[in-house]
Amino acid sequence: MPARIYQPARTAMQSGTAKTHHWVLEYVADSARSVDPLMGWTSSSDTQSQIRLRFDTKEEALSYAATHGIDAVVTEPKKRKPNIRARGYGENFATDRRTVWTH
Repeated sequence: MPARIYQPARTAMQSGTAKTHHWVLEYVADSARSVDPLMGWTSSSDTQSQIRLRFDTKEEALSYAATHGIDAVVTEPKKRKPNIRARGYGENFATDRRTVWTH
């Protein structure tokens, strides 16, 4: 069963890069999900799709996949450019501003 190794992206609710420094091995879904007609829950007969393994480095994830015979595809992350301002957050409240600050 194929698997995917990737580094998770940050969520839309956070501005920092917390919880994005590890690598994840996740199995690709083998069968499509179905909707239960009585309760409306989404279910699947594929139990491997529930497994998500975390690793500190990409090499650890690749070696785990190799030792267990897992076909893994690595997705490289797209690094974002750091947003570092010269004077930081305090620049918003500086008294020596060159331009007029308005809302």
